[in-house]
Amino acid sequence: GVGGGASNWLTDTIKCARGGAAYTPDLAAHQYYSDISANVLGTPQTLAGKTTTSPVGGVLDAADAYFTAVAGGSTVSYIAIYKDTGVPGTSRLLLLFDTATGLPVLTNGGDISVAWDNGVNRIARLLWT
Repeated sequence: GVGGGASNWLTDTIKCARGGAAYTPDLAAHQYYSDISANVLGTPQTLAGKTTTSPVGGVLDAADAYFTAVAGGSTVSYIAIYKDTGVPGTSRLLLLFDTATGLPVLTNGGDISVAWDNGVNRIARLLWT
């Protein structure tokens, strides 16, 4: 599974969160949602329609994520995907995107959609060696 066998993309609750500009990623130390939660803007959304191909060259995909009526005045600088266990300190971070078309985005009270790639990579492509 994703995260060294710690997560099952298809059966676990996987969420997408928007992170603010104040967050500085620390890929060596930040492992759980609690490590980023102080910088998350609004309510994370549960990914629906998840699919995967595996094991070699596994591709992770899901329906696009939608955040409605996002309060204005903030900057979304990253998108985090994590396995939600219901406890922030055990909800493992899986993916962090800080470079993508549309990032950063200034919030203005409107909706924000996170549209995943429709090409071969989708949300992520896992390459096993």
